[in-house]
Amino acid sequence: MLSNKLDGQRRGRSFDSINKRYEDKQLNNETEENKDKISSSKREHAAIVFSLKNEVGGLVKALKLFQDNQVKLLHIESRKSRRRNSELEVLVDCDSDRETLKEVVQLLRKQTSIITMDSPDRFSTPANGTVFCSFIREMSKAQKCVYKSVKIHFSDLAEVPWFPKKISDLDKIACRVLMYGSDLDADHPGFKDNIYRKRRKYFADLAMSYKHGEPIPRVAFTEEEVKTWGVVFRELNKLYPTHACREFLNNLPLLTQYCGYREDNIPQLEDVSNFLRERTGFTIRPVAGYLSPRDFLAGLAFRVFHCTQYVRHSSDPLYTPEPDTCHELLGHVPLLAEPSFAQFSQELGLASLGASDDAVQKLATCYFFTVEFGLCKQEGSLRAYGAGLLSSISELKHSLSGSAKILPFEPSVTCKQECLITTFQDVYFVSESFEEAKFRMREFSKTVQRPFSLRYNPYTQSVCVLKDMPSVTDVVEELRHQLDIVGDALCRLSAHLGV
Repeated sequence: MLSNKLDGQRRGRSFDSINKRYEDKQLNNETEENKDKISSSKREHAAIVFSLKNEVGGLVKALKLFQDNQVKLLHIESRKSRRRNSELEVLVDCDSDRETLKEVVQLLRKQTSIITMDSPDRFSTPANGTVFCSFIREMSKAQKCVYKSVKIHFSDLAEVPWFPKKISDLDKIACRVLMYGSDLDADHPGFKDNIYRKRRKYFADLAMSYKHGEPIPRVAFTEEEVKTWGVVFRELNKLYPTHACREFLNNLPLLTQYCGYREDNIPQLEDVSNFLRERTGFTIRPVAGYLSPRDFLAGLAFRVFHCTQYVRHSSDPLYTPEPDTCHELLGHVPLLAEPSFAQFSQELGLASLGASDDAVQKLATCYFFTVEFGLCKQEGSLRAYGAGLLSSISELKHSLSGSAKILPFEPSVTCKQECLITTFQDVYFVSESFEEAKFRMREFSKTVQRPFSLRYNPYTQSVCVLKDMPSVTDVVEELRHQLDIVGDALCRLSAHLGV
């Protein structure tokens, strides 16, 4: 539960991309292989790695060979040799005709040791794989962008705020409750109800003692709690057919079937978590009360939704000063079962990891006006997808009444809007679809200043910090493998259809 408070010349290679496939080969074998490449290559663009003694004028002499033969140099990079401590390794990315390049390489061998030579396109595309070819072109662009930015400095990594790197790290933040929990403000409907406060403490203790990997404790809800849930459930379901978005309506019957969503039954978080895991990979984690924006968004990065288990006070079933299980289960869960929406939520979370306090606040505000109070267009009319709307009868009616102020969702604008807790929002933001909202948030997330990028690993439920070339190269290799799978699928499809 969330609380509201150097572009240079084009570069196509790097040492890591060139050397990775050659690290364990002998120098003589590499030289023979390179000769074959030179004679058979039809490309005019190549990258050459050579080594020379670390002496004054050595590099100038080597590069002069390229200049004298009018070979265009696109990128030059040097480093200390990994083979001989007394030498340097130099990478030269160049363009030239085939014969000239062959002559330069022969001259270069007389004064340097050539380690390897590589051409840019090592992919073979299927004859009918038009879509696959476009994937390859995009992949090539991405690689060039990656290698062009390799010299980013990471000396300020120590100043990055701590953030969880594996799902079990959420144990460290789930107990950092800022508001409510077992403590209630004086104006809370249940403040003077000792029985209710004791019940709230029971739920808070369950959440505070929970650890990753454990089953969520099942709760025997009281008759009063079930009655309160039933009022909220019944009244909201009268509005959903005309006010809720299509995806919400599609998933609600599934929750009735698999999780016991009924007027006379409060679903168990463990059943809901298991259902979401099969649908979108999201899981539920019990929480005692409000978390900070940073901690709450961090959970979304791992597809974990921090969820309260207590029920609002029975004196006013249609009002609650803080999110409760009615809000979580009726407002949030149906859309967390939607793949596109789940991806949107996770990307918001990933963008927050390691970001500054200011950036996290902007992301949290965007979350507030989308996941909590967002609107979308469907079949020519406005529909609600925000959980704050879908769990509030009065504000759900207000937001779609025609009198509310509606603006297009644009993160750079939305992030500056004030979030209101005790009254209706001054403005609501509308997206054409979840995909459009996701695209806009991706673009906005690129403006978040971090000295690294992140990639989520669903197999280990951890985040990989992409802060150096080896980590980036690993991602590139995995993408190549995925493209191979796509290419194979297109080939088989083409053969099957006889295209």
